[in-house]
Amino acid sequence: MIPFHGSQYAGRGGHYESWFLRGNHPGEARAFWIRYTLFIPADGSRERLGELWAIYFDGRSERVVASKQEQDIARCHFDQHEMNIDIGPAHLESGQADGSAQSEHHRIDWQLTYDDGDPSLLLLPEAFYKAPFPKAKSVVSRPHVRFHGTLTVDGETIDVTGWHGSENHNWGSEHTHQYAWGQVMGFDNAPEAMLECATARVKIGPVPTPRLTIACLRLEGREYRFNRMSTALTARGHYRFFRWTFATRKGGTHLRVVIEADPAAFTGLTYYNPPGGNKTCLNTKIARCRAVLTDGGEQWELVSRNGAAFEILTDRDDHGIDIAV
Repeated sequence: MIPFHGSQYAGRGGHYESWFLRGNHPGEARAFWIRYTLFIPADGSRERLGELWAIYFDGRSERVVASKQEQDIARCHFDQHEMNIDIGPAHLESGQADGSAQSEHHRIDWQLTYDDGDPSLLLLPEAFYKAPFPKAKSVVSRPHVRFHGTLTVDGETIDVTGWHGSENHNWGSEHTHQYAWGQVMGFDNAPEAMLECATARVKIGPVPTPRLTIACLRLEGREYRFNRMSTALTARGHYRFFRWTFATRKGGTHLRVVIEADPAAFTGLTYYNPPGGNKTCLNTKIARCRAVLTDGGEQWELVSRNGAAFEILTDRDDHGIDIAV
């Protein structure tokens, strides 16, 4: 198996790598997202950086607080053998995260521990993780974790003990050209189920592919994987601001998914791209999701009212979302 936790960076230029935690309140439209990132530009146009991101989503008051802090690479440590990361004074290791991120208008501090969760999930076929294509990889290193600890958001301390979510790892030599990405860690009517999915266009040289849709659903002890290239090409995936639908099948098994959220649930983030330029990530962790799985003569309808992660990576600027950081 691929190494799930250690840094994939081996001294080459043109690389990004992120480890992030996301947690949702078990019943309310509240969530957090904390991201530790290594950024290495392909040339000398930008500095090598460690980036700390933190976002708190509160759907009750339609409030999203986002902060980001950058550190010179000399003040960072990224272990190549295990998840052991320092970005300035902030630290992340398996089961524990602490730190703070302060931007011009907001500050978020966190002191978190979390359990081992479920076995890791590969969204891509395993062979792709050692291949040059695609240029961006991702893995859910610890699904279904339970958090303990606190966030402090602009001076307000929030107890997140009992919130559920995941630990994730992604990396690559450049960001995916365009994508919609989603994740649910426990549906309202199936708390042990999980869904990871994406509709994306990637570039082969200068040419973008058609939209490719892949998904993995764990339900009632089974894993349904819709991630072969032939499956991705024949799936029907469509997204716009701020709704995404897709339908995919493998043999006699069908999966249909809708993920959506109100614009007020999103914030806009600027992702530096290693080859140059930036991407815009429209990001929420309190989206709605409805998934219908049909397998032979059986059918399951899964619903999450406010527990879905939903991101859109784009170059467009007509989305109407303020870029927070």
